[in-house]
Amino acid sequence: MSFPTFTSTTTAEEVATTFAEQIRGKNVLVTGTSIDGLGFEVARVLAKLKLSEEAIKKETPGANIRQLNLDLSSLAAVRKAAAEVNAYPEPLHVLIHNAAAGGGGFKLTVDGFESQIATAHIGPFLLTKLLAPKLLAARTQSYTPRVVVVSSMAHARPPFDLDTVAHPNPDDYTIPDAYRQAKAANILFAIELSKRAIDKLNVYSLHPGVIYTNITKKEESKAAFIAAGILTPEGLPNIEKLFWKTLGQGAATTVVAAFDSRLDSKSGAFLVDCVEANDKVAPHCLDPDTATKLWTITEEAVGGTFTF
Repeated sequence: MSFPTFTSTTTAEEVATTFAEQIRGKNVLVTGTSIDGLGFEVARVLAKLKLSEEAIKKETPGANIRQLNLDLSSLAAVRKAAAEVNAYPEPLHVLIHNAAAGGGGFKLTVDGFESQIATAHIGPFLLTKLLAPKLLAARTQSYTPRVVVVSSMAHARPPFDLDTVAHPNPDDYTIPDAYRQAKAANILFAIELSKRAIDKLNVYSLHPGVIYTNITKKEESKAAFIAAGILTPEGLPNIEKLFWKTLGQGAATTVVAAFDSRLDSKSGAFLVDCVEANDKVAPHCLDPDTATKLWTITEEAVGGTFTF
């Protein structure tokens, strides 16, 4: 079957329409689905083929949606949410890690981790570990379940500091650096998971693009974005410095990672603008030794090994 070539301006709705057959009948868990964010747009377009639950159902009354209370910054909350999902009678075909911390100053979670690395990496690692049996149960001869991790090109600035995972240092903390560390961890996790779950799960990480989302608009994050030149002094997108995507364009690559059948044999791939772009992964995120160490450190952080 021939599919179109996607670009930086492709929208999530266009991708979902293209892969309607692949999407039909699949159950997808998307984290971070607050209104005006990428996760909401992903959930909206997937539900539309068949804000909040209320906002999606207003547009698509027949959408089959379950809400899940999930605080990725708390290991106990992750365990509680995973137990709820594992009790669902339906299978789980795709897990999309979209949630991210809102920025702001140095904060420790209830478990003693820095909030950005906890929300973007440690919590998702534990959630994947706990939901892996349910994902694996959805595997058939013709279908391999997927895990999608939303990262960023911000990962590219080295180095990656393994100590930030279990031993955060407030003296070295800056919002941009914490974000870069978290996004680097996303890619390292996705590549390592793809190796450990070979032929059992297909795993992808991606850069969605630069989008004016709810996180970008938050007052606690705005100053850092203005200082970096990402936003203008007025707090608006700096179109002279960056190419900004719409919410629909920003969510497109996530939907590609979740359903594009052309990626079936490319587990571990990194996607940009809806296509494979492994050449854009920075060397420090391709180091197998670093990936293995991160895996081990994170296992220790969540309290248990993650094996298949």
